[in-house]
Amino acid sequence: MPFLPEPTQRHGAAPAGPLATDTAILLCNLGTPEAPTAPALRRYLAQFLSDPRVVEIPKLIWLVILHGIILRVRPAKSAAKYATVWTPDGSPLKVWTEKQAKLLQGRLGEQGLRVRVAPAMRYGEPAIAATLDGLKREGIRRVLVLPAYPQYSGATTASVIDDVARWTLQTRHLPEFRFINRYHDDPAYIGALAQSVREHWQREGRGEKLVMSFHGMPERTLHLGDPYHCECLKTGRLLAEALGLRQDEWLVSFQSRFGKAKWLEPYTEPSLIALAEGGCKSVDVICPGFSADCLETLEEINQEAREAFLHAGGQRFTYIPCLNDHPAGIRALASLAERHLQGWPLAAPDAAALAAQRERALAAGAKE
Repeated sequence: MPFLPEPTQRHGAAPAGPLATDTAILLCNLGTPEAPTAPALRRYLAQFLSDPRVVEIPKLIWLVILHGIILRVRPAKSAAKYATVWTPDGSPLKVWTEKQAKLLQGRLGEQGLRVRVAPAMRYGEPAIAATLDGLKREGIRRVLVLPAYPQYSGATTASVIDDVARWTLQTRHLPEFRFINRYHDDPAYIGALAQSVREHWQREGRGEKLVMSFHGMPERTLHLGDPYHCECLKTGRLLAEALGLRQDEWLVSFQSRFGKAKWLEPYTEPSLIALAEGGCKSVDVICPGFSADCLETLEEINQEAREAFLHAGGQRFTYIPCLNDHPAGIRALASLAERHLQGWPLAAPDAAALAAQRERALAAGAKE
């Protein structure tokens, strides 16, 4: 396999990036289409659903189904859903991930760590490979890969690692890599979730039941050894304990089913319907497995699941947003990153650099 050309290297030259650092964090989220249109969704879904980590069906059989049926029907339907959550700045997931990267870099800088934080998407843009190419051109020699998935799954975390590995196969001079696989039980992460729930309750009042909805996976992945289900349950238990909830005051469920196979249970929307039909009048729903709001939280939960609960007799449905740019969430990511960066030489910015950074932040705040 031929290797890609290396960027021009000047021996002894300082890194060329904006922070003059040789260490970076690659903050990877799932991905998003370029626009809420059928052609954009077709390109995105073709890449996403062709990943054998995502769909574990024999390749030849699956490609016939994917290109013969799914990519002919689903893009238009998905585009209509994306259009209901699209923002003036683009996809919510991309907007939040880019903001998280910027805030995480700032937070680490305040702690004296000169680290470049670059956002990337497993599917769509900015692609992982292109982002790594850019980091190499900046002189980055060390990369901490931080998938934005608190709970490990082969379909998410491992797929990010696969994509990084593919990039390494065509790269001659590799940076040093470290990977964060999970943080489902990290105290700072659980604390940030709990803080966001308490703040929501203070503003909006408290429902009878807290429903914690996680992205679904086929049940067979649990039996094949994927730890995702167990890690979701642990996150739910730890969050309930942090909030001081009784067992009958909270519920873990799973959303986003696809196809006819059995998926992890209980399913979110049927659970909400059952709660309403059983006399529960108010629920609060949070999605702890998503680091940033996206189609699955804003449309599937805050629109479709809301409608299902209210139609079944519920009276009050409140959605608790993902951590997004919540200060506690950024602090949790910074704490996680700092632990995994230990041992790498990270020169602290000098006083002049810190002063310049503060001036830029004040100027940006004044413009806003």
